[in-house]
Amino acid sequence: MDRDLIVHLSELRKRLIYVAGWFLVAFAAGLFESPRIIRFIKSHLGGIQVEWSVFALSDGLVVYMKCALLIGITITLPFLMYHFWAFAKPGMTESEARGTLIYVPMSVLLFLSGGTFGYLVALPMMIRFMIKLNQSMGAAEVYGIQHYMSFLISFLLPMGIAFEMPLVMTFLTRIGLLTPEKMKTIRKYAYVSLAVLGSLISPPDFVSHLSVTVPLILLFEISALGCSIYYRRRLKYAMQPAQ
Repeated sequence: MDRDLIVHLSELRKRLIYVAGWFLVAFAAGLFESPRIIRFIKSHLGGIQVEWSVFALSDGLVVYMKCALLIGITITLPFLMYHFWAFAKPGMTESEARGTLIYVPMSVLLFLSGGTFGYLVALPMMIRFMIKLNQSMGAAEVYGIQHYMSFLISFLLPMGIAFEMPLVMTFLTRIGLLTPEKMKTIRKYAYVSLAVLGSLISPPDFVSHLSVTVPLILLFEISALGCSIYYRRRLKYAMQPAQ
C-alpha cells in the first residue's frame, strides 16, 4: 500500500478516536443534564402548559436517552468539524486554510440560530394551533412524552439545517458554482421553495406562515448579498496585475 495513503489513514484514525472520545464525554454530560433540560422544555416552551403522559414503561428512558444523545451530538459537532478541517489542512494553501477555518464556528452558530428561532418563534405557534384544532374537535388532550419530544426534534432539526443557507451559498460561491448572475436566475425558484418550506413547518394561517417564511427569505437575501460582495472582491483581486 502507498506510504502516503497509510499516513493519511493513520491520521484520520487518530482524529476519529479523538472525536469518539470527546463524544463519550459530551454524551455523559448529556446524561447528567437531560432531566433538567426536559423539565425546562416542558415549562418554558412559549408559555405553553402541556401535561405529558407515559404510555409505556420505556417511554421515559427513550426520551432521556434521545435528549442525552442530542446534547452529545450538538457538543461534538464543532469538535468534529474542526478535526475534518485539520485533516484537510495539509492539502490547502495558507490562505485557503485561513478562509475555511471560519466555516467551523459559523456552521455551529447558524445551526443553533435556526434551532433557537424555531424553538422561540415557529414551534410555539405550531403547538398552539394544533392544541386549538384538537380542542375544536372535542378531543381529550393527552400527549405522550415520547411523541411530543420526537415532534420537537423533527421540527427543530430542519430549522437548524435551513439556517445553514448562508454558509452553503458562500461555499458554492467560493468554488465558483454560484455567481451573482446565477443568483438572479434562481431567486424566484428560491422564493417559491422557501414559501413551500415555510408552509410545511408553520400553521396554515397567514400570519404564522409569514412569521416563518419572511425570515427565511431575508436570510436568503442576506446570503445572496454577502456572496455577491465576496464574488466581486475576488474577481477584482484576480484582475489585478501581478506584482
